Amino acid sequence: MGVGGGRGILTFRGHHYPFTVSGMSFGATIGASTTQLAGRALNMHAPGDIAGSYSAIGAGAAVAGGAGGVQLQNAKGVILQLHGVKVGVELSAAVGGVTITME
Repeated sequence: MGVGGGRGILTFRGHHYPFTVSGMSFGATIGASTTQLAGRALNMHAPGDIAGSYSAIGAGAAVAGGAGGVQLQNAKGVILQLHGVKVGVELSAAVGGVTITME
């Protein structure tokens, strides 16, 4: 288990919006590490739609051209499709408790 956080930038209709991420839990991850994730957000109508608590849907599924990834969804229906170096093996179906806050 782990608790972590980070920062990101949402690019929406040509504008950039900073946000923070907190409360990540990645199942059986042991030790300290840094993971950089990239991806896309679906079902957004305004930048603020990305804010909220997310839970995993389809963790470990193939996204973005067959690359391993994880999908998270919030109560507004926004789906984050994320991929990165450690996604797939280290980010298991136990991903959860992720909260995004706009800065």
